[in-house]
Amino acid sequence: MEGGPRISAVVFDVGGVLIDWDPRYLYRTIIPDEADMERFLAQVCTPEWHAQHDLGVSYEETIPALAAAHPEWADEVRAWSERFVEMYGGSFDGTVELLRTLRERHMRLFASTNWGAQSWARAKANYEFLNCFDGALVSGEVGIAKPDPAFFELLITTFGLDPRATLYIEDNLTNLRAAAERGFVTHAFVSAEALAAELRRHGLIEE
Repeated sequence: MEGGPRISAVVFDVGGVLIDWDPRYLYRTIIPDEADMERFLAQVCTPEWHAQHDLGVSYEETIPALAAAHPEWADEVRAWSERFVEMYGGSFDGTVELLRTLRERHMRLFASTNWGAQSWARAKANYEFLNCFDGALVSGEVGIAKPDPAFFELLITTFGLDPRATLYIEDNLTNLRAAAERGFVTHAFVSAEALAAELRRHGLIEE
């Protein structure tokens, strides 16, 4: 790419880029009424509550307390841990194919994800393509989450990255801005087709 060094490493966000994750996939099977399900996800198992898992807090610490606070939803709360894998809607096959192509071309590949340590281990067991990476920085394992600048510093130092020569792929624009501020070459993920065009532009895959 003109104006900077050639890309020598690619970093992928995982959720929303490689894996489709949404708790609604599970809870639509448990709470049939859509409005009731949305209230549960807005008032009980909220995004703010789940965020602590991305920082390394275990289900053993969080599930019993939340179930006790909402006894009428105790079974549904426990399902968050017991049936977490049912929140996966599958992989984005087009992006996975691009990941494999980069692997075949011996590109250095890394994952950067806000993901709980326990559920990350399950995801790796379910999605073998996650083993394509040379390394992964997982928020739940390090206790720091995007968009904290410290996360990106740790990403750089852990894997010896030069941000100017690293393409960072992310669907969350807040996280993407944080990566750009640290100097990464960034791509806002919207589709595998657009990502393929970006990779071709950098000469990382062939036409």
